[in-house]
Amino acid sequence: MTTARRISGTTIAAHAVLMTYTVIALFPVFVILINSFKTRRAIFRDPLGLPNEETFSLIGYQTVFRQGDFVLYFQNSMIVTVVSLTLILLFGAMAAFALAEYRFKGNTLMGLYLALGIMIPIRIGTVAILEMMVSTGLVNTLVALILVYTAQGLPLAVFILSEFMRGVSDDLKNAGRMDGLSEYQIFWRLVLPLVRPAMATVAVFNMIPIWNDLWFPLILAPAEEVKTLTLGSQVFIGQFVTDWNAVLSALSMAILPVMVLYVIFSRQLIRGITSGAVK
Repeated sequence: MTTARRISGTTIAAHAVLMTYTVIALFPVFVILINSFKTRRAIFRDPLGLPNEETFSLIGYQTVFRQGDFVLYFQNSMIVTVVSLTLILLFGAMAAFALAEYRFKGNTLMGLYLALGIMIPIRIGTVAILEMMVSTGLVNTLVALILVYTAQGLPLAVFILSEFMRGVSDDLKNAGRMDGLSEYQIFWRLVLPLVRPAMATVAVFNMIPIWNDLWFPLILAPAEEVKTLTLGSQVFIGQFVTDWNAVLSALSMAILPVMVLYVIFSRQLIRGITSGAVK
């Protein structure tokens, strides 16, 4: 009874802390949204005020759709993000299962090697990556961004998923083997459903850096037909003049997919974050 109360109290506390951080994190989003529906003068005069009859304006959204191919930018960002996340979760889960399930010579070293990507930022190798993409003819393609983001997200995915997979009952997996399940079936049918909270956590943590990244799209895919949403929004930011209405409108629309993903995976995300605290 005491243990159950302690677990329940820990879960409630984790939920409260997460909700507090969510409110704090959403406040800048709220400010961006309300200012995207205001005139330029109202943005600077009263940035925290809600739009009213005098200050309400859609000029920013009109400018976004008139001057830039926003639909194409949005489509490119969606393709890059969805494909990258799919590859990260697939290959990360497979590598994590191998490290957690099988004991072989060099297992620890392999785990440390895969975890090095967490400590060493991939941007350090920008020049080498660019040379590699040029030599393979992948510059100004979405494939280049997908490959880079997949490599960027795999270390964290392997690190998180391997810890969760080590917690899966060996008796359950051995029972599956006795029932004639192959290792692939054990992976797909037994292990993956049990680590869905960890998968959701990895997906959310990787989506935000991929969706909001400006560096690699600017270096590897600056062409108009493959611009991502973040890079395409920079057209409204000039050296001397910035169209703040358009910038805030573009950012407001760019935020929506992240918010939708968070709402969809919020329950699994909370389970993934709090599971280690209630063991």
